[in-house]
Formats: sequence, C-alpha cells, structure tokens
Amino acid sequence: MSFSGSMRGGRNRKFKSEINVVPYIDVMLVLLIIFMAAAPMQPPSEIELPNAARSTQPPSEYIRVDLKPDASATLTINGRKDGSVPREDAANRNEMAQKLGAMHDAHPGLPVMIAADKEIKYDEVIQAISEAKKAGIDRVGLATR
Repeated sequence: MSFSGSMRGGRNRKFKSEINVVPYIDVMLVLLIIFMAAAPMQPPSEIELPNAARSTQPPSEYIRVDLKPDASATLTINGRKDGSVPREDAANRNEMAQKLGAMHDAHPGLPVMIAADKEIKYDEVIQAISEAKKAGIDRVGLATR
C-alpha cells in the first residue's frame, strides 16, 4: 500500500482563502503608540486675540442704539458738547429702523454704535446693522464693555 499521496494531504489539501489580519493589527497598534507618544510633544497653537486696550476709541459724538431682549430699543446721541442727550425709544425693530433713519437725517455726520444686551442673539445685531446700512449710514460699529 502506498501512503504517499492521499494520506499526507498532497492532492486533497485545501487552501485557506482568508486574509491574515494579525500583521495589520500589529502595524496599527505600533502607529497608535507612535502618535500617542508624539502628540504631547507638539506645542499647542496659539491664537492672537485682540485686546480691548488696543481697540479704537469711539468717536466723541455718536448715535448709540441700545438693543433690548424684549425687541425694544433706545436711541441716544452721546457726547454732545452742550451736555444734552436726545433720546428716542422704539417699541420694536421696525420702529427702531425708522427712528434711526430720522435721527441720522437730523445729524448726518454722526456714526452709529450698536450696543446689545447679552441675551440678544447675534442675528438680531446683524439685522440692526443691516437696517442702519439700508438707512444710508456708512459708519456703523459695535459697542463693547
């Protein structure tokens, strides 16, 4: 009897058609360790934030628009030489836009500074700036504390 071919598995041997993933896992673990070791060595990127001390000062005389959370607004002229502070109250944003246009027509050279309560969404501030631009006001700024 010959045991040469069939018993040793010569012709009847089946090959595995699976990919051996162990070497790939080893490489990934080594890369993970390298990145974990190298990450703390990089200095964090720094952001240059502006200082309020270096910002420009508001003009001596300007129209100030105070936006309130209840959609009302107060318009005043600050920095008048005679010491008077003309004041207009607006119940809503549309009335604010009309009164701002009228106040700017009465005092055409004055810039506008918009101050908003911290509860107001930024979108409302952008809308106020847009309304000022529609009224023909070129110099519009944001007042900060």
